[in-house]
Amino acid sequence: MVEIRLKNTKTRTVERFEPLDPKNVRMYVCGPTVYDRAHLGNARPVVVFDVLFRLLRQVYGANAVTYVRNFTDVEDKINARAAETGRPISEITEETIGWYLDDMGALGTLEPTHMPRATDYIQEMVDMIADLVAKGHAYEAEGHVLFRVRSYEAYGALSGRSVDDMIAGARVEVAPYKEDPMDFVLWKPSTEDLPGWDSPWGRGRPGWHIECSAMSYELLGESFDIHGGGIDLQFPHHENEIAQSCCAHPGGGFAKVWMHNEMLQVEGKKMSKSLGNFFTVRDLLDQGVPGEVIRFVFLHTHYRKPMDWTEKKAKEAQATLRKWRTLTAGTEPAASASAVVIDALADDLNTAGAVTELYRLATAGDAAGLLASARLMGLLTDELGAWFAAEQEIDKSFFATEVDALMALRSELKAIGKDRFKLGDREGGEEAFAWSDKAREACEEFGFAIMDLPDRYEWELGPKLRRFGIVNTSLGGQVVSTKTKADLWGEVLKRLKAYRLNLRRHMEERDWL
Repeated sequence: MVEIRLKNTKTRTVERFEPLDPKNVRMYVCGPTVYDRAHLGNARPVVVFDVLFRLLRQVYGANAVTYVRNFTDVEDKINARAAETGRPISEITEETIGWYLDDMGALGTLEPTHMPRATDYIQEMVDMIADLVAKGHAYEAEGHVLFRVRSYEAYGALSGRSVDDMIAGARVEVAPYKEDPMDFVLWKPSTEDLPGWDSPWGRGRPGWHIECSAMSYELLGESFDIHGGGIDLQFPHHENEIAQSCCAHPGGGFAKVWMHNEMLQVEGKKMSKSLGNFFTVRDLLDQGVPGEVIRFVFLHTHYRKPMDWTEKKAKEAQATLRKWRTLTAGTEPAASASAVVIDALADDLNTAGAVTELYRLATAGDAAGLLASARLMGLLTDELGAWFAAEQEIDKSFFATEVDALMALRSELKAIGKDRFKLGDREGGEEAFAWSDKAREACEEFGFAIMDLPDRYEWELGPKLRRFGIVNTSLGGQVVSTKTKADLWGEVLKRLKAYRLNLRRHMEERDWL
């Protein structure tokens, strides 16, 4: 079995991954707060952990991996959006969840095994909070329930901070009802105009941190293998999750491995609305950037390194994918992905190294190996190929008039050949069929793939017209050497038309027209 090694944020080391139960590998990744479209930075952890999900399924089996990614559908940002727009909270959250699933699906991500909503686990949160209060790890104050941070000695281990240093560096005004400045909210009171549920501490709603602890416990148990998310969640969210969960379930270890992806920049700068470089995944999709391209750009950078999104990278990625889809068109994938790709992914999810191997496979012309390896990474799948198919239809229209006209002459030549044979003119029939075959061969040498069917023909652009380099046509012994798509296609179109007109003149001279 492939040995997977992962960087554990908690231990600061790359460790051999040994699941608690190889027949039930479990992973939890923090999902979105659903009040607005997902921006590009939100998409990075989704793609990162989708690749890990695919790798785990490859190694342990598709039915042996459970992946949970939640929706936070009760939170103050959602309340603020509802007040701002005058829309019901349920309407906002339902719409946003739909957007999120559509946008992440456009990036080729597999759906997690479970996608729980926080509002479906309120009672479980209340029960966990009550247990923490009973054990002395939490207390009620002015309608709030707060976690007693100093009751958990290991607090700060994930982020590498001491509680005293955190207090010294804090700039937020401390609520007067807190016993300690570091204590955080597990439950807060709700006014009548805000979402709320009955609890032992009055009508209220959960704090953000308790939501993930309750949902992960219910779906994965008190101990599971991997917890992931963006580096921005390391503190305080993940630190607080550990404290709550380990105190509520001291017999369990909560998450064994913690993984965090680094942040995303745009053109070398932090993404922000003030800089005018803030955009959502949907913005890019609507601008015509295929989801597969976004995914491919992400995979060029190791997840623990900051990623810089640039327009140049997107264009280069699309050009590469276009070549790869052309190379693999009509190819069946190899039985398994390249061992080099699998080993790279198993080496702390080294997607950059895996991508390098994809380039090598493409250069070597190993279409089957490229297809199998790329698909392990969620690339070159049928689901993500709509943009390429649409391009092909547009590209075909450039040549359609001339190719269709030449194919019409072929049809006439075939009909003439049949008539000649019926009249006993064997030589004339063979000549007509020979010219029909020559027309087909000419099309193929120009770079078109011709498919003769019983009652019609179909054609596509072949690899020669996709590989913008040299096209060798034996028509007249000429070689077309070009550097750009426009130059190449313009020259091919001109020669195609000349060939068609020459063929038509020949048919007229033979009185076949």
